[in-house]
Amino acid sequence: MRFEKGHKLATRRHIINAASKCMRRDGISATGIAAIMGEVGLTKGAFSPHFESKDALVRAALACALDDQQHCLDEGQLNGLDLEGAIQRYLNRAHLEAPAQGCPSAALLPEIARQPLNTRQDYEKALGSYVATLAALLPGADPEPKHRRARAIFGLMVGTLQFARAVPDAAEAQAILDGGIEAALQLAQAPAASLRMERLRSDTLGSDH
Repeated sequence: MRFEKGHKLATRRHIINAASKCMRRDGISATGIAAIMGEVGLTKGAFSPHFESKDALVRAALACALDDQQHCLDEGQLNGLDLEGAIQRYLNRAHLEAPAQGCPSAALLPEIARQPLNTRQDYEKALGSYVATLAALLPGADPEPKHRRARAIFGLMVGTLQFARAVPDAAEAQAILDGGIEAALQLAQAPAASLRMERLRSDTLGSDH
């Protein structure tokens, strides 16, 4: 059967999108090729013309999820989203309940850490871009401390969301989200000198062990 020009590329894109959602929902290890192909109405045998291995699909699916996350933040920034709004949008009930459409870090971080080097390098690059966008929303002129603080804020948000998803009680999960928002905002507003003191204190404590 002959297909129109671009059909293979469109099919590949559908597979990547389906894999990106399935993996964020169920985990990388728990998501099989047959299940992903079934999501787009294809058999497992149709996989090999598009990807040489599951690792290759994981890399593409993770890149897709990270691109979507970056686009969402960029679009929000263009529409006047400030840091408080970005934090509240990340740590909200809708994001909590929709891992398949949400942050790949919160959904997959332990599994990302076990991926091949090239996948982790792609992740690191995308993470740097996302953190840089968050840093641009912080007050101050010195880029280095802003980037450092933005990285810490993102780490706090990811951990908070993972924590909230782990508990079955809805009220407790909401309390965790609310606490994470409060802590992230406090970190965003903390004077740079306070952050340096905390880092020095941490280094001192670490040297005692």
